[in-house]
Amino acid sequence: MPGKPLFKFRAVELEADLLATPFQVQTNWHVISGGPSCGKTTLINLFAGKGFQIAIEGARLYLEREIARGQTIEAIRSDLVNLQRILKDTQLEVERGLQASECIFLDRAIPDYLAWYRAFGVNPNEFLRECFLHRYASVFMLDRLPLHYDGLRYKDAAIQGFTEDWHIRDYSALGYSITRVPVMPPEERLAFILKVLTEKGLMQQERAQ
Repeated sequence: MPGKPLFKFRAVELEADLLATPFQVQTNWHVISGGPSCGKTTLINLFAGKGFQIAIEGARLYLEREIARGQTIEAIRSDLVNLQRILKDTQLEVERGLQASECIFLDRAIPDYLAWYRAFGVNPNEFLRECFLHRYASVFMLDRLPLHYDGLRYKDAAIQGFTEDWHIRDYSALGYSITRVPVMPPEERLAFILKVLTEKGLMQQERAQ
């Protein structure tokens, strides 16, 4: 789409009546969130390497699957609005395949897509009720790093601040207490998160085998 702006940022608030929706299932899942290029995937992979169970971001799973099928990133993004719905549905698929009682670290979760809908001019209230299918045990927001383009991320640096701001606002509106994770080496970020969870009594000793 040469010459057309990539983003259509919309500052749409979440509807109060929809925010009154009760959560369906309490989980033992811990969300790792943040804007693009905040170090989420590196950290999630580190958790996996330490023996913890993880869930890969639905958006990354979808994009990598389509590229493996021979699609180009340009073709995948030919309809950006529809793509956001597909990515959200893929994330929903991921979460529906998890056991609520298991300690799992998630690379993003359904509420993250509220900000992405806004970024492309779509009303996030369209799927707000789906954010109440699962209640997460904790939410961590990683402070941003310099934008790094890996072929999948959007190159526009403006998206970092926009999504980070709305992730915080959205998770807060859904009733979550957010823990900010400062910029530090990945191993230190992992130790920081485990320390917070241990202090809150949320850390299980069991790890994935």
